[in-house]
Amino acid sequence: MKHLKEFIIQFEGLKTGMHQFKYLIEKKFFESYQYDDFIESNIKVVLDFNKKDSLFELYFKANGTVLINCDVSGEEYNQVIHGELKLIVNFGNEFNDEHEDILIIPRNDYQLNVAQYIYELIVLNVPVKRIHPKVIDGTLKSEALDKLKKFQRQSEKKEIDPRWDKLKELIKD
Repeated sequence: MKHLKEFIIQFEGLKTGMHQFKYLIEKKFFESYQYDDFIESNIKVVLDFNKKDSLFELYFKANGTVLINCDVSGEEYNQVIHGELKLIVNFGNEFNDEHEDILIIPRNDYQLNVAQYIYELIVLNVPVKRIHPKVIDGTLKSEALDKLKKFQRQSEKKEIDPRWDKLKELIKD
C-alpha cells in the first residue's frame, strides 16, 4: 500500500477553508486492496475538503468507468460509475468510524488517509448484478447467451415424466 501515499492529506498545514484534491483511480489502486473484480478502471475522483476550526467536511465525487465481466454472458463491458460521498471528520479521544457519515479521529492526528473511502465509494457504486447493456436490449451476440437460450427453450419444452404424476396421486390419497 506504499503507492497509496498520494491519498494521505496532511491537514495540519492546510489553511481554514475549501481545498480540492483530484485523483485518477486505475487498476493498481484496487490491486493494493487485493480486489480483482475490475479488469481496468478509469475513474476520476474529486474531493472537496472544507477545513473548519473544529471539524472537516469531505465531499467525494467519482465519475468514470470500470471494465468488468457480465454475470450473464461473461463478456467484458464498461460499467459507468457515478457516486458521491459526504463525510464529516471530527476530533475526539480515540479513532471511531462506527457511524456511516461521521469519522472521529484522535486530537493529535495531523493527517488523514482517504483511500479507503474512495475504494468503498467506487466498489459500492457497481451494481450487484452486472449485466452487459447489450444483454438488456437483446443485441449482444455471444456463445454463452446462445447456449443459455437453448437450455431455456429445452426446459420449457420438456414434458413431465409420467412417473411423477403417479407419485403425486399417492400423495393425494
